Parts: sequence; C-alpha cells; structure tokens
Amino acid sequence: MKRFLVVIGLVLLSFQLFAQLPILPALQPAYTKQTRDLSGKPGKNYWQNKASYALKADFNPETRLITGSEDIVYENNSPDTLKQIWFKLYPNLYTKEAEKKATRIDQSDLGEGVKIASLKIGAKAYNASMYTIQGTNMYLDIQPLAPGKTVKVSVSYSYVLNKGSHTRTGEVDQGSHFVAYFFPRIAVYDDIDGWNKYPYNGAEEFYNDFCDFKAEITVPKDYMVWATGDLQNSSSVLKPAVNDKLRRAEKSDEVIDVITPEDLQKKMVTADKPKNTFKFEAKKVTDFVFATSDHYLWKSSSLVVDPKSGRRTRVDAAFNPIHKDYFEVIDFARKSVYDMSYTFPKWPFPYPHITVFDGLDQMEYPMMVNDNPVKKREDAITLTVHEIFHTMFPFYMGTNETKYAWMDEGWATIGEWKNGPLIDTTMVDTYGVSQTGSSSGKKDDVPIITFTPDLKGAGTFTNDYPKPGMGYLYIWDYLGDDLFIKALHHYIEQWQGKHPIPYDFFYSMNEGSGKNLDWFWKRWFFSEGVTDMAIIGADKTDTGYKISILNKSTKPLPVDLLLTYVDGSQEKIHRSIGVWEQGDMNIQILVPTSKKLVKILMGDAHTPDKDKSDNIFNL
Repeated sequence: MKRFLVVIGLVLLSFQLFAQLPILPALQPAYTKQTRDLSGKPGKNYWQNKASYALKADFNPETRLITGSEDIVYENNSPDTLKQIWFKLYPNLYTKEAEKKATRIDQSDLGEGVKIASLKIGAKAYNASMYTIQGTNMYLDIQPLAPGKTVKVSVSYSYVLNKGSHTRTGEVDQGSHFVAYFFPRIAVYDDIDGWNKYPYNGAEEFYNDFCDFKAEITVPKDYMVWATGDLQNSSSVLKPAVNDKLRRAEKSDEVIDVITPEDLQKKMVTADKPKNTFKFEAKKVTDFVFATSDHYLWKSSSLVVDPKSGRRTRVDAAFNPIHKDYFEVIDFARKSVYDMSYTFPKWPFPYPHITVFDGLDQMEYPMMVNDNPVKKREDAITLTVHEIFHTMFPFYMGTNETKYAWMDEGWATIGEWKNGPLIDTTMVDTYGVSQTGSSSGKKDDVPIITFTPDLKGAGTFTNDYPKPGMGYLYIWDYLGDDLFIKALHHYIEQWQGKHPIPYDFFYSMNEGSGKNLDWFWKRWFFSEGVTDMAIIGADKTDTGYKISILNKSTKPLPVDLLLTYVDGSQEKIHRSIGVWEQGDMNIQILVPTSKKLVKILMGDAHTPDKDKSDNIFNL
C-alpha cells in the first residue's frame, strides 16, 4: 500500500512539474492509468477497440428505402469487462423524438427512423423490449464481454432516406443520392468517457472507431456507385469500356472521362442486369458511405503520393453536367491531394482514392466528399481543398468531433488558407478572420478548449474554424517551416489511427519541436478575451525609429507593419507571436533607417484585430 501511495504521489508531482496546461480532473485518470502520457505519446497502456463490418445494403432510388444487414465482429481491447453495448442510429435524426433537438429538419422528412428487424449478439437474439432507443443512441445489456475477447453482432434493419433536409446525407436530385450513416454502428468505447453517448442532432459531427469494412451495395441497372474503399468487382458491374477507362485512370496523371455524356445516353455504364451489386473493401477507416446516380459524369485521374514506394491515389469527380464549376473540380481535387502530399502537411495522402461527389452539403467522409456546386471559382477551390484536407483530420487522426470539433475543422481551415493559393496564386483566403475579431470579448467568445456542444452563437463558428486555424498558423510562423513540419509529423506519427485528445496534440507538438509551447497553448486555446492591438507611438532615435505596440489582451498576435517613408518608398516588418512570449503587453520594434517615416499601418489578412482605428499612425 505504501508503494502504491508513493507511485500516486510521483504521478501528481509530475503533473505539477510538467503539466503546465490546466488539465481537467476528468482527464487525469488517463495519465494515472498511463493510457496517455505527458510526453504527448500514447501511454504504455493505451488501447482502443475495433470492429470488422460486413455490410449488405439494397437501395431503391425511387422509394429511397434502404434494406440492410450487417455482421460485426467487435473486439474489446479495453481493460474493462463490458456489460452493455451502445449503438449509433444516426438516421434517427429524422424521427419526431430526435427532431425536438435537431436542426434543419423538414416535417415532410420525419419518419420512423431505423427499423430493427432482427438483432443478435453472440448466441442471444434480442427483441424490441430488450434494447432501449433514445434518439440516435441505442443501448442494451449483454453477456459480459471480458478484456481481449470478441463478440459477433448481427443486425437486419431498414429505413427511408430523407428526400429534403439534406443534413450531410439524402437525395440530391431525382436519380442521385448521397447515403451516409446508413447502418447501425457500435459506438466508441474509450479510455476517457467509456461509451460515447453524445446524441447526434445534426450540428456536432462524429466519433467512430477505426474499423475494417466489406460492403455490398445493390442498386438498379444504370446506377453507378461510388464509395469508401476499393471497388472489388468493377469488371462484373461496369461495361468493359468504362472499366478499362477506370483502370487507366488509376495509372494515369491525365484526367480520364470514365463516364461520358455518350455513355449515359447509350446506357453503356453498368452491366445489363436488373440490379448490380457493387462490392467495396476498406481497412482501418472510421466510416463507410456511398453515393449513387444514373446521370452523373465521372472524371478521374491519379498521382504518385509517396515517391518512396511509388504508391498512387486516384482522384474522382462525379457530377451533374449542368453544374459547370464541377468540370474544374477534378483539377482542384488532384492538386489538393498533391499539395497535401508534398507541401502541407507534407504527408503522403493516406488512402487509395478520394471522390468529390456533386451533392447538397459541404461535408467530408473517409475517401468521399459531398460538396454542393458553387458559382465562384474561388469558392470551388477553397471548398474542395477544405473538405479533402479533412482526410488527415479527423479520419487519419481519429479525433472526437463530438467534443473537439476544432481538432479537425481548424486544420481544414488552415489547409485552405495555405493550399488554396497554391491552386490560384491570386487568392487570399481570410475565412472567418473578421468574425473572430469582431466577436472577440463578447458573451459567446469562450476558450477554444470548450466542448463543442457547449458553444453558442458566434462561438460555434469561430471556436471550431478560424480561431484554432490561427493558432496553428501562428505557431507555424513562430517555429518556422522546418521545425513546424517536424513537430506536426511527430504528432501524426504518434497518433495516426488512434484517438488523440487536445492535450496529446499540445504535448506532441512540444516534444516534436523541442520547445515548451505551453505559454502559447494556454493563452490562445484556454483563455478568452478581445484580440486587439494598437500602435501607441513612434519615436525618432539616433539610428531610426522605435515603434511601440500595445497588446490589449492576453492573446499573442503576430505584428505586421507597413512603413511609408517621405520619398514614397515602403517597407514591411514582421514579428511572430514570440514577441509576447514573456508576457509583455507593450513592445518596441526598432527600425534602423536614415529615411523620414511618415505613416505606419498595422495588420495582416489573418490577424483578427478588433479595432482597426488605432492601427494607423501618422507622423
């Protein structure tokens, strides 16, 4: 017993000495049990559960009825004996019970939700009286599942896909559908919360385990299917000419028209059967979705994403030809994959393909994107870049979007800021910057670390997208290109295929960079308050000028100055957030020059300065 107390004492001491960030009491057991480590690496006792899914789904596009079955092998890798299993029934968003808390649901789309025809766990069959459905959650008692054991789960089910209220899934037009979250899945059981019981109400997004999928999707003749995973039987479900073009696209840097207007007109796309069953397989992914259409064009290409192995990723655009912006989307998508692999995050694109489907949302899924058409070319670029960037966060890095949406949306935001201009050099993407400045210090401006379901008003946007994106951008600027990429790669190496929480990210970046960045993490991610700076003086010195900058908050912001001299010449000066590292509220910037300074302008496209009236100083 004394030895145990000594160990606990050492653990608590380690928190005091090294854990400079304010760790929530609910998270401390993870460090005590060593499933997480203060180095930012997974603890020696880290674990996560897994499932293997064999899915079968028959989809009727006319009635939108999905009739499915699934066999699941669930692995309990936790140290706990599980006495319950929790499931996610995401289509229940469209039931009257869930609608009370849901967003953007039309009355015409409300129905019965998922109808369970049969459910079996191990050798035991369950009827409706033996399980409880609460909105999008379902749970039931099971024969205790010991650590290290597996159990087989079999479910037969059906539901009617929504026609309107297109919240990430549903009918796109007559003959086109994006079908996501269509099967009952076992919820995440992790070392932080146990079962993930957060209800889905259409606002917060998702948290799923890394699983293996084998899926069979059956649709009527002339309907093509795109999905997560590799198509295993293309020669059986596609016309030979279409299949040949698909095979060429997988090896070609050129864009191949896999499905042309002529193919559609002559009905020469799919095999001549009343129904075709498309078989897909995907390993170690967090979800499986599919899309189908009988009138979409298909452009495809591929590129080497890993020069060491020569591995290629196929890039697809499937779209209605009336949407002219989509004829360029294939180029934007291909360039996005290239830039992710070679520029930022400079990590080989992790999956064998990515398909951008012409839909009614702006939403990401493993290997799939559901993007609405847009009128402006710049919007098509930023939207494509943003959604494809989600491949890394949250899919490759299995973050919990139900609690920490900023851990994926912030990365996708900085992804579009950085990679969008690589496609069009005339672009300057300032998504969310002005909103962050204007809303800072107001009632909805809470710390980024706030749980996503607790955000309100303007904070539901700024906390998830621009504020964390700026945090990543500023630390990149502070560390420099090489050290930032080194630290980010350290984080990815440690946590890809796992479930990192914010502290894992913070500590991984500290260790990867070799710098204690807690001074910034605390002030940017854990504090609230206005983001505002002012030029308060410019004094002549023997060698030039001394410019005084006041930071009106605790938040570190980069300083960008445009100096104008009496002869009309200009000079730019930049200082990273490092100028505020010691907690100073007022800094002086020395400018050596023999010229006479007449005007100073402060600001940058990604600096959310609330009051710009004091950003101009005339001498």
